[in-house]
Amino acid sequence: MDWRGIPSLTSLRAFSAVADALNFSHAGRELNVSHAAVSQQVRSLEAHLGVSLVMRYGRGVTLTPEGQELARSLENAFQGIRSAVDALADSGSVRPLQVTMTPAFAVSWLMPRISDFRLQHPDIELMLNPTAEVVALAPGGVDVAIRFGDGKWKGLDAEPLLPTTFAIVAARSLVGDREFVDPEQLIDYPWLQELGTNELSLWLERQGVIAPGKLDITHLPGYMVLDGLRRGDGVTASARKFLEADIAAGNLRVLFEDARPGSGYYIVTRHGAMRPPLKAFVSWLRRHAQMPDNR
Repeated sequence: MDWRGIPSLTSLRAFSAVADALNFSHAGRELNVSHAAVSQQVRSLEAHLGVSLVMRYGRGVTLTPEGQELARSLENAFQGIRSAVDALADSGSVRPLQVTMTPAFAVSWLMPRISDFRLQHPDIELMLNPTAEVVALAPGGVDVAIRFGDGKWKGLDAEPLLPTTFAIVAARSLVGDREFVDPEQLIDYPWLQELGTNELSLWLERQGVIAPGKLDITHLPGYMVLDGLRRGDGVTASARKFLEADIAAGNLRVLFEDARPGSGYYIVTRHGAMRPPLKAFVSWLRRHAQMPDNR
């Protein structure tokens, strides 16, 4: 479509309002502008089309035959736009809210609290997708992701939710009281890693450690990693926040800690306005993250 030949939407709206009210002042009040601004827009439209659309009639106006024809077309067009917008708004408010997060976050933080959201918002249907994969946020698809990192994801909005460090941890039953000063000391231990991730290999690489052979790594779902960690089945990498109680009790030891600035969990969304269910969920996340017991 060649948009250059179409008059401005502002002038078309102004004329349509005049055609409904047959009065410049009334049309101005409907559009929240002055009657002079409406009159100017109508004159601009007439100049663009090269025809007269309205004529003064007492304190109001009347439409010319050309004005009547344009008014009928605009009424149908604007009604079609309004119907399409309303349909999209309705579908956006009723379709399920899709949330993705890591399995560890789901088990350790979200699921113990999610019943509160359901009580507060029984009208919002949730679709929770715990996965280690980085799921794309697309219109009509996943609405929000809760990701661990530094908040720098290109093309997306990221709001801090739970600040926490990245730690290499193990059960005291596995490593005892041995002092760890070099990451290379960990090579001979079994490792537990969440399915779909390679955090352990990346961490060792950042420390400059090259394993002489294949590491003893067991890949498990997130919730099983935490259970295995507490049993002493292996060393793992995890967000420290979810393990504070075990660390304080002495059951788990932090062997190394990666305290990078801005590290933690973030609420990640697309740019732009949030639909009502998403806005309600994000507000709920913020409130719970600020509560004293937010582990």
